[in-house]
Amino acid sequence: MLARLPALLRARLARGGRPLRFLVAGAANTAFGLAIYPALVWSSDWFYEHYMVALVLAQAMAVLFAFTTYRIAFGAKEGRARQFGLFTSFYLFNYVLNWLALPLLVEVGGIPPVAAQLGFTLLLIVGSYFWHSRVTFREGATG
Repeated sequence: MLARLPALLRARLARGGRPLRFLVAGAANTAFGLAIYPALVWSSDWFYEHYMVALVLAQAMAVLFAFTTYRIAFGAKEGRARQFGLFTSFYLFNYVLNWLALPLLVEVGGIPPVAAQLGFTLLLIVGSYFWHSRVTFREGATG
C-alpha cells in the first residue's frame, strides 16, 4: 500500500483539478515561505538585527520555489519567460507593500518581525490564487 501512495496521490490531485493542486502547492509554498524567514532571522544575531536583509533573501528563495511549484500545479507547459514575468510582477507589487508594512508593524507597532511577517503572508495567500489562475497561468496563454 505504501508503495502505491505516490501514484494514488498523483491520481487524486489530477482528479481534483487546479484548485486542489493550487492548495497543495500553496501549502508547500507557505510552509517554505514561513519557515525560511524565521530560519534566517533566528540563525544569527546579525540577521535578527538586519531583519530586512533576511526578508530580501527569504523572498528571493520563496519566489523561485513558488514559481516552480505553481507551474506544476497549473500544468504550465509553455511560456516560461512570460509566466515568470507575470508571476514576479505579482510578487514585486506585494513585496513593495511588504517593505512598507513590515518596518511600520515592527518599529511603530512593536510587533515582533516574525509575527508581523506571518500576518502579511496570510493576506498574500488570498490574492495569489486569483492572480495566478487568471493571469500568470491562465489556460490557453502561451508566450
